[in-house]
Amino acid sequence: DTSVIGGCFDEEFKIWSDQLMVEFISGEKIMVLSDTTLRELELAPENVRKKVNEIPEENIEFMLTERESEILAELYITEGAITRKYYEDAIHIANATISMVHVLASWNFKHIVNLDRIKKYNGVNLKNGYPVIEIRTPREILKHEENEN
Repeated sequence: DTSVIGGCFDEEFKIWSDQLMVEFISGEKIMVLSDTTLRELELAPENVRKKVNEIPEENIEFMLTERESEILAELYITEGAITRKYYEDAIHIANATISMVHVLASWNFKHIVNLDRIKKYNGVNLKNGYPVIEIRTPREILKHEENEN
């Protein structure tokens, strides 16, 4: 989600967002970048927009939002996992679910990386024949921790 990229410029999240970007640049991990994230980046400050350009294109998988993701996002809203006001966040989760992304990374603790909401998203997923989605912060999914011994 866009917050991970913006996290590279936020003192609270910089260490872990930067390290995740290093893993994307090296190809240790593949970044899945949706059209939703690209639209959000258009509204971001220039330094945030340009950060994605550091990642080699072969280490990025581009994803388009399809009707199936829109339907699943609506189910998240209908089932009370998230409100309509945060539809774009629901789309991020639905896109990741439909595309079977290994893990959705985010710093959005209110609507995305939130245990109660994750349980609700996964309840909707299972009820509708989709797999559970792993939602974590970059810190939780890094291959290498900074200052490891």
